[in-house]
Amino acid sequence: MNTAFTALVAADLRRYFSDRRALVISLVAPILIAAFFGFLFNTGSSKTAKVPVVVIDADQSALTQKIVAAMAKEETLELAAFNEADALARLRAGKLRAVAVLPKGFGEQAVSAFFSPGAKPVIELHYDPSQAMVLPMLRGVLTQHVMQVVSAEAFSGAGGLKAVRGVREALDKDASVPADARADLQGLFAAIERVQERSSAPGAGNAGAPSLGQPFSTRETAMTSGVDRKYNSYAHSFAGMGVQFILMMGIELGVGLLTLRRMGLWQRLRAAPLSRATLLGSRTASGTIIAAALMLAVFAAGMLLFGVRIEGSVAGFLGLCLCFGLLTATFGLLIAAIGRTPEATRGLAILATLLMVMLGGAWVPSFIFPEWLQTVSLAVPTRWAVDGFDAMSWRGLPWSAALAPMGVMLGFSAVFGLIAVRRFQWSE
Repeated sequence: MNTAFTALVAADLRRYFSDRRALVISLVAPILIAAFFGFLFNTGSSKTAKVPVVVIDADQSALTQKIVAAMAKEETLELAAFNEADALARLRAGKLRAVAVLPKGFGEQAVSAFFSPGAKPVIELHYDPSQAMVLPMLRGVLTQHVMQVVSAEAFSGAGGLKAVRGVREALDKDASVPADARADLQGLFAAIERVQERSSAPGAGNAGAPSLGQPFSTRETAMTSGVDRKYNSYAHSFAGMGVQFILMMGIELGVGLLTLRRMGLWQRLRAAPLSRATLLGSRTASGTIIAAALMLAVFAAGMLLFGVRIEGSVAGFLGLCLCFGLLTATFGLLIAAIGRTPEATRGLAILATLLMVMLGGAWVPSFIFPEWLQTVSLAVPTRWAVDGFDAMSWRGLPWSAALAPMGVMLGFSAVFGLIAVRRFQWSE
């Protein structure tokens, strides 16, 4: 009994360790994934890429120009220059993270609001709802620089002097203010006015200027497919997870090919008057149909259960499903051609799929990647697949927005298929 048990265990161990490729893949996968996430969240190893935003200066006053200039020096922001219409279009397409609009008259209104409790100018903040963590960062940076510039102007600039004088005149005309309170307030503003006059004198500096309340408010708008449409986070989740797990279906496609080869079926088929391209092409066609149907089923479940909608081009969405299906099928053939054995193929496919999904931004938002890694991720087909499904679903973009993702996936499919046809071995 003990001898038989030991012999069986020894046989399993010999079988496992005899396949060196499967063993290496089993070791490399956890090490590589752990290294990726450790590197990504190790703030000391590299700098996070700058966040692309646009600040629209509709006022064009000296004060707002100072604000824009100060924000352009921020290390965390990459300030691009576009007009408002172009900036919003790029934001909706996912090429920007946020757009801030400083309204006309902001400079004068902000200084006045610094001293009086009246209406405050409103800064419009448009943002990408799929990466909403950018919003509090931009709001904080904007508040910092607006407060610095406005407080300096309020206590030392001509605009602040004009605002205080206007407040004093309004106070004199306001009969609802008690006489003793009016006298105290007039004394306070008179003292501030004297400080401003001295600060405005030639050669006076602005150091040490005090600060009061926030002289503006914000109105935040998520850029979705329409004004009355709210961002549905399930749309992005279904796109990312659909891409991941349908790609894993390619594992079964590759393993199935190798299992049939081990049984000798492929050699018998090769004896028939069938070309290599015909045999592998039929497998590609069936895999494409299955993968495309699965993606449609995944999104159908999202629509029925979680209100996911195809807000953009339906034709573009169907085209993406078909191209992604072809990508999945050829990916399975590629894994089968490289893996050689079913055991090694399964491990290699899982490793390759997880790496592509991670780099594609399905797990972690790609904007937190280092700048060089964001560039590298554009060379991964899953990045284009996820972006394409986002464009056709919650972003509500037209057919043209699906052309680039479809083209990239078709290109990768052609490369995968060509390599698979040339390298696939018909016998072990």
